[in-house]
Amino acid sequence: MKRKLTGWGTFLGLAIVIAASCFQKKGALQKTKVPETVSYNFHVRPILSDKCFACHGPDANKREAGLRLDEATAAYAPLKETKGAFALVPGKPEASEVYKRITSTDPAYQMPTPESHLGLLNEQEVAVVKKWIEQGAKYEKHWAFEVPKKAPLPELSNPAWAKNEIDYFIGAKLDEQGLEPNEEASREHLLKRVALDLTGLPPSLDLMDRFLADQSEKAYEKVVDELLKSPAYGEKMAVHWLDVARYADSYGYQDDNIRTQWPWRDWVIHAFNRNLPYDQFLTWQMAGDLLPEGDGSSRTEKMLATGFFRNHKYTEEGGVIPEEYRVEYTLDKTKTYSKGILGLTVECAQCHDHKYDPVSQEDYYRLYAFFNNTTEKGYEGDVGTSKPAKTPVLKISDEEAKTLLRFINKKDTSDLFVSVMEERDTLRKTYILDRGVYDAPSREVSAAPLPAVMPFDTTKYPRNRLGLATWTTSRENPLTARVFVNQLWQEFFGKGLVKSSGDFGMQGDLPSHPELLDWLAVDFMEHGWDMKRLVKQVVLSATYRQSARIDPGKLAADPENTYLARGPRYRLPAEFVRDLVLSSSGLLVPTIGGPSVKPYQPKGLWESATSGRGELKAYKQDHQESLYRRGMYTFIKLTVPPPSMIIFDASNRDQCEVKRLPTNTPLQALVMMNDPTVLEASRVLAQQLMTEASLSEQDKIRQAFRRIVCRSPTERELTILEDYFKEQRELFRQKKLNAQQILSVGEYPSAQVPDQNALAALMQVVTTLYNMEETITKS
Repeated sequence: MKRKLTGWGTFLGLAIVIAASCFQKKGALQKTKVPETVSYNFHVRPILSDKCFACHGPDANKREAGLRLDEATAAYAPLKETKGAFALVPGKPEASEVYKRITSTDPAYQMPTPESHLGLLNEQEVAVVKKWIEQGAKYEKHWAFEVPKKAPLPELSNPAWAKNEIDYFIGAKLDEQGLEPNEEASREHLLKRVALDLTGLPPSLDLMDRFLADQSEKAYEKVVDELLKSPAYGEKMAVHWLDVARYADSYGYQDDNIRTQWPWRDWVIHAFNRNLPYDQFLTWQMAGDLLPEGDGSSRTEKMLATGFFRNHKYTEEGGVIPEEYRVEYTLDKTKTYSKGILGLTVECAQCHDHKYDPVSQEDYYRLYAFFNNTTEKGYEGDVGTSKPAKTPVLKISDEEAKTLLRFINKKDTSDLFVSVMEERDTLRKTYILDRGVYDAPSREVSAAPLPAVMPFDTTKYPRNRLGLATWTTSRENPLTARVFVNQLWQEFFGKGLVKSSGDFGMQGDLPSHPELLDWLAVDFMEHGWDMKRLVKQVVLSATYRQSARIDPGKLAADPENTYLARGPRYRLPAEFVRDLVLSSSGLLVPTIGGPSVKPYQPKGLWESATSGRGELKAYKQDHQESLYRRGMYTFIKLTVPPPSMIIFDASNRDQCEVKRLPTNTPLQALVMMNDPTVLEASRVLAQQLMTEASLSEQDKIRQAFRRIVCRSPTERELTILEDYFKEQRELFRQKKLNAQQILSVGEYPSAQVPDQNALAALMQVVTTLYNMEETITKS
């Protein structure tokens, strides 16, 4: 509770604040520890980007006093509004206006100005800037725009710990921080972790038993290879890419009608399972319609891959201006490409020059021009007349699905229609849009990628999406491999080596292990952009295999586990919470692909948020096998995403997302305690165990524990659960709890179990296991 200061309390409080401020300005500056050698990229630029670039950065329209501090030439030049003065004088901080102003206490002179609300630099930031100027005020190209290079492996204090090259970089940083890695995780914990990471499913009892029995040196690697070959691997890997591609099963906006992009989703799963190299994976999705025949893959499949860019929202509302929405769709494609593939916040330059990154408004619309030449329309009719795919459309016949595209899970003989990319016969002119407004064209521009990232040789690359794809996957492109490696690292460790995985620009986070990021990016490209190889490298590392045990000293030194002195520990993504429940109970239907399904959902959600038009005006729940499909196949209506998945932080898929933000709320506990799927799974698993006459009560509980928590229970845990089972059974026998009411949940058929009270009690035990934090946590 906050206390309100009055009288002498107020005076004393102000005195303390003033004294602290004076100490900060006068005394603390000398005591601040700064790096021996100050780097512009890693120490100075983040300060300037936060405090200075808003007024003295790339955006010419917002630049004050004609001063630009993001480029060396401009920063060294004489100041336009202060004769004889220079913003930076290399080697002389006292002669540099930047240093004089950031240390000034005069509100009329100091920088940042009070009215900017950017806040003054703290003593450490001031000390860093001062030392940088003393050392020559040397500028460096932004680290993410430098072509990555493989650094030699660093030396380790304990080289025996390392399993592969990753560990040398991690270990060296741990040595630098005075930290030691954790011991390797127990076999049961490690198996659960890698099974969930590679397939999104818990390990089966058979896999657990085989792994625990295999004492060979290669036991863990053999399990990894087995999981990588599983068809579930492609499903697990696809979920992140569906977030990037903003995949959904409806069009969005008010009249949120059905669309059929799911064959593209089936292709993504197929691409991961066949281990399509990442450069091809990108090229097909960016420009498959422009690729020639050949390389053993059909042009139809490559055309289908371009559905990646067509997953954005579409309007089906009469009275709209078609060109306004066509422009909006093109802007969306530009953002998805720049954020999802290049890791840059380029959309800032839609209306003006970027304030922080070297991306002008002209650069933005030259990039936009690559996506501005399709036959796509802004409006094709309202919800009553439109189709489940928008122009241009790929029609997939039943014959093609059986031959060329056998990975598509097609259930009937009718044709499928998917929205894809297609170029116009004549080039559509692209203009810079004044303030980003669709009907305010100004100067005409031609297609070109971002010059700050890498030059675009028009003799080498055509000015179309295929040229952009070739430029993107060039070995000289500094971003593409880094960004993907970082996203993949994020999938295994909860955050990337660059924490801001969607922003590798000036305002993004610096890499925690820059040499490792670059080494992995180069190694990835050198080995043919092989995604499975990269995944295997990560999960075989000693870094990944560490126990997630938290040591108080390490927690205090590194609370966010930035330096990875312990293994990853975080809750499963939304889809895989559902998958774990279904798989461990035996309910999961492992069919891959096909149309999305509508499992249990609270009544009235769609009806209260719909226009009352179209096929999706009311929620029509599916039945039988469709109730037990993996979470990634749950129907996503953009205006009303699946509630249980959104509560567990799933992307709502209305825009490109490269990172989900985790939350902890009471609603998540309510889902696990009350969701019909969880309760039904508890009943079904209890039924299965009760019908196994050879198992004792204790054995039934032990097996349920192993299937759900993926390890053997301790004796204490087993005793607690046995006591709870007996207590619940007695309450059911005494009719203090209603067994029939509890056992009636869900549509899966009930088994003939003589002792219904024992069945209900065991169901309660299983439900308790599903509600353990450890169950849905990767640790």
